[in-house]
Amino acid sequence: MVAIVHRQSERRVGDEAVRSAPGVLPVLSAEILPGLGAAEALWRAFEAAPDCLASPYQRFAWVSSYLGETGDIERSRVAILRDQAGRVRMLMPLVVQTRHGITLARSMGDTHANYHLSLFTRDTAAVPAEEVRAALVAAGAGVGIDAFAFAHQPRLWEGAPNPLARGGEPEASDAYGLVLGPDPDATIRRVFSADARKKLRSKEKRLIEALGEIAYHRAADGEEARAILAAFYRQKAARFAGMGILDPYAPEAIRRFLERAASGDDPAMEVHALRVVATGRILAVFGGAVNATRYSGMMTSFDADPEVSRFSPGDLLLHHLVGEQTARGRLSFDLGVGEARYKASICDETIALVETVWPVSLRGHAYAQMRTALTRMKRRVKGDPRLFAAASRVRSLLRRRG
Repeated sequence: MVAIVHRQSERRVGDEAVRSAPGVLPVLSAEILPGLGAAEALWRAFEAAPDCLASPYQRFAWVSSYLGETGDIERSRVAILRDQAGRVRMLMPLVVQTRHGITLARSMGDTHANYHLSLFTRDTAAVPAEEVRAALVAAGAGVGIDAFAFAHQPRLWEGAPNPLARGGEPEASDAYGLVLGPDPDATIRRVFSADARKKLRSKEKRLIEALGEIAYHRAADGEEARAILAAFYRQKAARFAGMGILDPYAPEAIRRFLERAASGDDPAMEVHALRVVATGRILAVFGGAVNATRYSGMMTSFDADPEVSRFSPGDLLLHHLVGEQTARGRLSFDLGVGEARYKASICDETIALVETVWPVSLRGHAYAQMRTALTRMKRRVKGDPRLFAAASRVRSLLRRRG
């Protein structure tokens, strides 16, 4: 364990000096713990505290499931920032890896986590940005980290500024969500227009006439979750094959992660299905990471058979899910990163995302410059239909040759 406590009146962060009054301790000090186990008790207590802000992807159960099954557990670290009284103000799950001579501490979750937040308290948002950065960078220097790379950082979380988003570069895509409750019927009427509700009722009626009684079902245990996920894998594999792209859910490690996260008494994710009662045929699947107040959509699929797809089973399941989550007392619902018709049709909130790179060493500064240029290029390509179409053709060509 490395603990860094700053006492200088001036400390250097990369090529920037941060000044404090002589003899006055900075607001924050930092330590970086090796592995998840050393931080588990503190982490679980912090995430349960009423003043803690975090997304479902920062729950210990979600992180340990992901890292444990994907093989990154040995590279995991946990950064902890405390105030002058020793109280925990921020906790960051990290993966530290050296590639091409550069040691990076990355936010955890890759593309399977919509938000790579830290866990932080609301009053941490008032701490000067340079104090957060200085404490973390100095701790990183003590353990040989060249740069911290934080992707998918919301600028705001539950109305509070995200300490890791300050100075970040806007990402190519944002995320989309909506506020729930407190009344399920009122939420449904607000989220879905009268015309949309009418069309969905008609489709549900015709689906029942075609296939028989249907049921909306949430997996109650690991066995049910695995059965629903098996249908999801089949549906998603067929869709990706038709698009000619690699299936990100095909690796066994990812499947083990999803099944582990959806199991247990207090699962880190929930899976829901629309199924035919008589045959058990699963027509649509929706899965999301959860905590006490939020459902965050991770994945969705539907049966592409024209006999089924013409009734929009995915839309039917989403309509039900919004009401079900409201009835269970959750306050927020989001559909993750990236643009899609079904997201735009119901979401009333755009969650702006940035990528932040905080260099520690000279190598880290070089990486930060390269990464910022790449993020800007991605944003430009995504925002220009002609460039995006050209990039898509190149990707398809490379996949076929591969």
